[in-house]
Amino acid sequence: MVVMTTALFVVSSLYILQNMSSFIANRLQESVDVSVYFNDSATEEEIFSVRDQLTHREDVKNVEYVSKEAAFERFVQTHQQEQFLIEPLEAIGQNPFLPSLNIKAADLDDFTDIVEFLRTESFARFVEDVDFHNRAPVIDQISLVAGAIRTAATAIIVILSFIAVLVSFNTIRLTIYNAKKEIEIMRLVGASSWFIRGPFLVQGILVGIAASIITLILLLLAVLLIGGRVEVFTGFPLTSFVVSHFFVILLLQLVVGIGLGVFSSTIAIRKYLRV
Repeated sequence: MVVMTTALFVVSSLYILQNMSSFIANRLQESVDVSVYFNDSATEEEIFSVRDQLTHREDVKNVEYVSKEAAFERFVQTHQQEQFLIEPLEAIGQNPFLPSLNIKAADLDDFTDIVEFLRTESFARFVEDVDFHNRAPVIDQISLVAGAIRTAATAIIVILSFIAVLVSFNTIRLTIYNAKKEIEIMRLVGASSWFIRGPFLVQGILVGIAASIITLILLLLAVLLIGGRVEVFTGFPLTSFVVSHFFVILLLQLVVGIGLGVFSSTIAIRKYLRV
């Protein structure tokens, strides 16, 4: 029971880890965008036309229009405590910012194609600049980090899941090994294979169900203790995730627990049925 509970807790934690790693990787990707700035001669109709063309591209996830006024207000709000930046704007007496489109790609590798599209001759007369050259190294680094997070999470899940299943399997085999003399005696006095196998299969099912319930209680307690800290550190809403995926996690534990118990019992007992 202890080994099965430990194995199910590891499996449940790895399920959460997989979703957490995907959340962090996606959040890193969503933090990256490319801005295309339009000159003062560009009309809103022309800007909206470019936005519509970008929106219909499959490699573009989102496009946000930022007017000159909105850009000015954002700058002032962001740097309102830094008067050495605000005072020159007041001295100029006009809005020096340009209207722009902030573009988020469906994938980080898609930014290159999007930028090439924006630098075509059809947009040259009203596109002032595409802010990609300075952001390219950052995008590459974020792409590497996001890929590393996914790869590391997958490797950890595979290795620890294998270890948890192997330990549980061997523990059940040892349990049945301790009853091998009783199995041999029952076999010699004429008991059928299913008569002998039945109690062990039922035991495997009951242990799997009981371990799932215990694991779920321990998991909920752990989430209550560390959920807030995890959310502050990673941004991942651990508590709400576990609550919203409660039945998925329970089903995962039942399937793994019962399946592992029945499968291990079936494999382990076959050896002792051959008398």
